[in-house]
Amino acid sequence: MNSPALDGSAAGDAITWADAGSRRGAPGPGDPSAPGGPLAPGDALGLLDLFGDGFVRDPYPWLDALRSEAPVHHDPATGLWLVSRYDDIRRVLLDPAGFHPDNALHAVTPLPVGALRALARAGFALPPALANNGGPSHAGLRRLVTRFFHAERVAATVPAIERIADDLLDSVRSELDATGRCDLFGSFAQVLPCRVLMELLGIQGIAPATLIRWSDASLELFWGRPTPERQLELAELAGEFHRWLTATVREGGHPPDSLVGALARHRLPDGGPLDVRTAVAACFFVFIAGQSTTGQLIATVLRRGLGEAGLWRLLPQKKGLAEAWTEEVLRREPPVTTWRRVTARPVELGGVSLPAGAPLLLMLLGSGSDPEVFADPARMCPHRPNIRHHLAFGAGRHRCPGASLARTEAAIALRAAAGRLPEAGCDDVPGGAGGAGGDEPPMLGLLSFRAPLRVTVRR
Repeated sequence: MNSPALDGSAAGDAITWADAGSRRGAPGPGDPSAPGGPLAPGDALGLLDLFGDGFVRDPYPWLDALRSEAPVHHDPATGLWLVSRYDDIRRVLLDPAGFHPDNALHAVTPLPVGALRALARAGFALPPALANNGGPSHAGLRRLVTRFFHAERVAATVPAIERIADDLLDSVRSELDATGRCDLFGSFAQVLPCRVLMELLGIQGIAPATLIRWSDASLELFWGRPTPERQLELAELAGEFHRWLTATVREGGHPPDSLVGALARHRLPDGGPLDVRTAVAACFFVFIAGQSTTGQLIATVLRRGLGEAGLWRLLPQKKGLAEAWTEEVLRREPPVTTWRRVTARPVELGGVSLPAGAPLLLMLLGSGSDPEVFADPARMCPHRPNIRHHLAFGAGRHRCPGASLARTEAAIALRAAAGRLPEAGCDDVPGGAGGAGGDEPPMLGLLSFRAPLRVTVRR
């Protein structure tokens, strides 16, 4: 595969990145041979399953069909209105008065009594704090959190990110030399953002593996479609996470420059102190976004980088290439694939009349492939002129405060891995860097999160 964009010489240069379905020769949703049975043109979206393997592995044909056939589509399985065009999604994100974030953290799959009891025993509660807060307290809490992730602080954290990445890659290199194979997801992509976040926020006395397990369990519980038995297991883990956060917030004595210390000193618009439950809710969101979703981004960036012929060897030496590649992955395949809103009043959106209280699902993943905004969206163009226009981090007052940190960690991880593992090929990408095909990895397929759960490299 030719990769003319790797020299970074022109904004119009591009790397062909065909959709997964096209690579495998899989039919799109309008093809009568598509998995799931014949699809008449008008019924193409009738078999859409947001949790199904077909959508999780290759969502792009479905997203294309949504944009062209039903840009605001009611999904009977979830009860959500799927909003798929870039302009409509951006309109919703930039109008917090018309579209509220109240449902952002609601469990997608109703929780059974056993899981609810497990959460109740842990005192679990997520009052409005950040992502689910449309009230007057949001602005102050957001400013507080943003201070820990602004560009200057992230720039000062770069040496720590590089040090942690190098430390983790020492172990990866050793395993690769000893066995010939290593999974970069579990040994590198997941662990790097967790350790960085712990250093950045001054968190001590707990193993990164524990925080990762708690965070991942919370994502699956609230954004997945687990069985009732699995929901009970996940609720116990989410409860443990909440207990630890509550104890951490309540113990006091935190340095004033730490996140918990800043929350303890924070004052609400009425002058009163921030209550413990809201402080815990803010920490809950920060920890999940700062480690799980960033780890998912790193895994995707690594997998796609390993699978692009010619890219891997240039990453350590070509200034800005890792950053540009990360940005294109954010546009085309962001880890946060959707986000929810609810209409505050009757509104027309995408030509559809919606009542007040209509729950929306903003298809962030599809917005980055909207041909009305991004030319030739299925092609990777690391230097496309409007690359920063993607909505991977949202927009407006609820735009991700950790965007700069996530971008920086992913680019450093990609460049460091390519530098330390120059000969690595990937078994999890058909036609990977070494030219040999392999089995595609298992994918995380939650309502709002998608990423490879394995990035197996070999010598």
